[in-house]
Amino acid sequence: MARIGHAHTANALGIRQSGEVLLRRDVGSNAGGPSAPPLPWAPDIPVHYVPVRGTRIRYLVAGSGPALVLLHTLRTQLDMFQTVIPELASRFRVYALDYPGHGRSDAPGADYAAEFFVASVAGFLDGLNIHGAVLAGESIGGTIALLLAARRNPRVRGVVAVNPYDYDRGRGLRRSSALANLFIGMTGVPLIGGAMGHVQPYAAVKRILQGGVYRKDAFPSALLRELHAAGREPGHRRAFAQLVRHWISWEEARAEYGNIAVPVLLLYGDHDWSRDDEREADHRAIPGSRIRIVKDAGHFLALDAPGAFVHAVVDFEAGLSA
Repeated sequence: MARIGHAHTANALGIRQSGEVLLRRDVGSNAGGPSAPPLPWAPDIPVHYVPVRGTRIRYLVAGSGPALVLLHTLRTQLDMFQTVIPELASRFRVYALDYPGHGRSDAPGADYAAEFFVASVAGFLDGLNIHGAVLAGESIGGTIALLLAARRNPRVRGVVAVNPYDYDRGRGLRRSSALANLFIGMTGVPLIGGAMGHVQPYAAVKRILQGGVYRKDAFPSALLRELHAAGREPGHRRAFAQLVRHWISWEEARAEYGNIAVPVLLLYGDHDWSRDDEREADHRAIPGSRIRIVKDAGHFLALDAPGAFVHAVVDFEAGLSA
């Protein structure tokens, strides 16, 4: 397994952690739809809504070049990629979206199992007519990308699956902290689980999310506040409760990985919640896949090791184009 450190690659790629990288605004003709409020961390990037399967989805487009679609983790949103989008947008045409029931997208009445998210992202690719895309997804985003590849979605050119969430019956989040373990355990208990799904104090949300990074300063405080606020959007608590009921569907996704025929890079933080045997199970299941381990990084790799994340995506795309 290749190992890469985030500090060296961040400097090599010129990522400025202060956010000084200029963003390219070439969004092209297939961006559109109603505008959404600007992003505090990147007010020059246009943000829109697009209807997908009858649901209003928030998304952004930035930069020009090969298509790159960023897929976020469970209980988060496109803002999780705020540290890497500026550099990626100088090399790619970057798309990022909020899944239904996440971020500032709408939350339809649905069963929020893996299949629902896969269909939603497929609809997003169709709706914006995205071709030849590399999908770079974290956590459930990695699993969604792998399932789209396994089903031979013609819009998918390759996958960078970052800490894919397809193990421990989908309850890997409980490994992040004692509080997360308690929360996940209680969600399976009638009445208690329902109550916990509706009570999400900021301090608890913050502690659980911070369990996904190795560097404790990697999670911007403004982003933590935004994630907490977005979780209170209409229907989002119900959506998360549905997602919890369908934990196991993420592990069941592995059964399809043998059908993947496009290049795949499995990228793991060395402090991710997954274990060595679980990582190797994915590596064995995906024909021709490569695997890299990023030193001193956790589950939310785009926040914890942005330089390594960008380097991996750039290197992967270069390999496809060679």
